[in-house]
Amino acid sequence: MVDVIHQINAVRRTLGTRTLEAGEARVLTISQAYDTDLEDLWDACTSIERIPRWFLPITGEVQLGGRYQLEGNAGGVVERCDPPTSFAATWEMNGQVSWIEVRLSSDPDGKSRFELEHVAHVDDDMWAQFGPGAVGIGWDSMVLGLALHLASDASVPPEKGMEWLASPEGKQFIQASSKQWADASIAAGTPEEDARAAQETVSKLYMGEE
Repeated sequence: MVDVIHQINAVRRTLGTRTLEAGEARVLTISQAYDTDLEDLWDACTSIERIPRWFLPITGEVQLGGRYQLEGNAGGVVERCDPPTSFAATWEMNGQVSWIEVRLSSDPDGKSRFELEHVAHVDDDMWAQFGPGAVGIGWDSMVLGLALHLASDASVPPEKGMEWLASPEGKQFIQASSKQWADASIAAGTPEEDARAAQETVSKLYMGEE
């Protein structure tokens, strides 16, 4: 069982923008602290053997210059790697290229914090329709998988994760995540009416109601 409200509230979510050579990009940041040490968190995030236990099957190498491919999802190249605190990589999917950076740090309470920043050029119409939840809900699912793995050393096969998301508890998680990303969008300057409309649309999409 997943304590949906506890998990949703354990996550920090922020939105911003960044000017790149190709123009303005949107920046989504998600983070959560875990009850483990920095070395274990680094290993969980970079080990080809461990990543499938909480995220997706993966091939390749998560090391400087290495190319990786997540099964049925994104692939890319690791452009920077500074063990055990950070790595940056391209995030290539459906002919589009964006960028991720993972930063790990020690919190004052002794926990280790995972922070992921996703930088992407997003079409204005698509952003208006779906908002940050289009990718944010997926990242929320990822940090939940990492939480379950680190708490019990459990493996969560992707098919089981999809089954759970289709359950009443999973739908509660989707709706709560979508609301939090809409809140972050409002905090970043999006008119509330527009953010709530995108929240409803993307929630229905994830729940298979669109």
